[in-house]
Amino acid sequence: MLDTTERTMDRADWLDEAAIRATLAAVARPDPARVRAILARAVELVGLPAEDVAVLSMVTDPDLVEEIFAAARRVKEEIYGPRIVLFAPLYFSNICTNECVYCAFRRSNHELERKALSLDEIRAETAALIDQGHKRLLLIGGEAFPKGGFQYLIDAIEAIYSVKRGRGEIRRINVNVAPLSTEEFRRLKAAHIGTYQLFQETYDRKVYAEMHVDGRKADFDWRATAIDRAMEAGIDDVGLGVLYGLADWRFDTLALMQHIAHLEDRFGVGCHTISVPRMEPALGSDVAMHPPQEVCDDDFKKIVAILRLAVPYTGLIMSTRETPEMRKTTLELGVSQISGGSRTNPGGYATPEAEDAAQFERGDHRSLDEVVRDVAACGHIPSFCTACYRMGRTGADFMDLAKPGLIREMCGPNAISSFEEYLLDYGSDTAKEAGATAISGELAAMEPKIRHYSEVMMRKVRQGKRDVFR
Repeated sequence: MLDTTERTMDRADWLDEAAIRATLAAVARPDPARVRAILARAVELVGLPAEDVAVLSMVTDPDLVEEIFAAARRVKEEIYGPRIVLFAPLYFSNICTNECVYCAFRRSNHELERKALSLDEIRAETAALIDQGHKRLLLIGGEAFPKGGFQYLIDAIEAIYSVKRGRGEIRRINVNVAPLSTEEFRRLKAAHIGTYQLFQETYDRKVYAEMHVDGRKADFDWRATAIDRAMEAGIDDVGLGVLYGLADWRFDTLALMQHIAHLEDRFGVGCHTISVPRMEPALGSDVAMHPPQEVCDDDFKKIVAILRLAVPYTGLIMSTRETPEMRKTTLELGVSQISGGSRTNPGGYATPEAEDAAQFERGDHRSLDEVVRDVAACGHIPSFCTACYRMGRTGADFMDLAKPGLIREMCGPNAISSFEEYLLDYGSDTAKEAGATAISGELAAMEPKIRHYSEVMMRKVRQGKRDVFR
């Protein structure tokens, strides 16, 4: 599975921990004038270098923090408007060969009931998710493939795409699995995935070694260079992430910026998404109950806002680890994708009463319909669109459209069209009411040309056509 020559060449030489610590030390007391100058540049949608990110991370003055939040709200509105992409994770297994001390899935945790889904069970999970109204899934599981090895993953993707339920289907599968070889990544791309996600958890090598004590995941460099192999294999939509709570959040955020800069230098484009999970309690883990460097709510909101300013065109993902209140707040500060109606245990959708095999405790227990209703009630447009991947608008091509603002001519109408489809086929009366109000408000705010596209597409959906997109 792993070529020895390939393995010895994989080193995360782009990570410079000393430079990160020196940068943070140099900006320990940020000058308000400097902070405001950084924010003035950020709202021009040009992104921020690592030193500016470090400065913002050190801000504690409540008035300056609010200015950071205001700038983030402005950038979020300018680029994304009210669109919020919705998805759900599908866990195929909780069997793992690693010893990550904060995770319920770790190999030595005998309190966890182990399960790996058969392909028929994966189809059943998919059917349950389609019946909720989902169009986009994240396929995820413990870092050990069930019987069949890597081929199981390919077969699982094919099984998900094969399920049709009335007018419903899954149109895009993103994947979050253990680091693969370049050849395996090529096969994954050929299976028609969307984004490949992999979280480094922490970029602090010392903390990483303390948290990952055995198994293949203990190899920091093999994990830190996986995105390189994915992009070498032709997967140009990739997702990064940090598990906040393991190490100093300021250090990890700057290391994340180094990772993105490395990808931009080598491949001409950075990551498509960044996930911001915060450590939550997990069965059988004292570390998860007492995070080594716990991130408070105020700092967590600041992380989201700073990332929105630093990488304005990158999607920010918020999972159901967080409460409905925190998810609502961070939607305003920069989050552009959220999960809805999630379960974090294998088989959790087809058998929702069972949750003793979950990876972590959820903070948000709302159904997808409740999430949709609440998101729309705040004036957002829940989007189930998967058009960009299928139209080839990925990687550098996506950024070429996003940065001059051209992507909004597609994203706005596509979001409304996919939302209208959800409301007609799956929405409750309360969701339909909130959705109609949100759509009406968004149409009124659109430029005439974009509003025309949206109204034409909505009309097609109401006439019975499905999967209408530009």
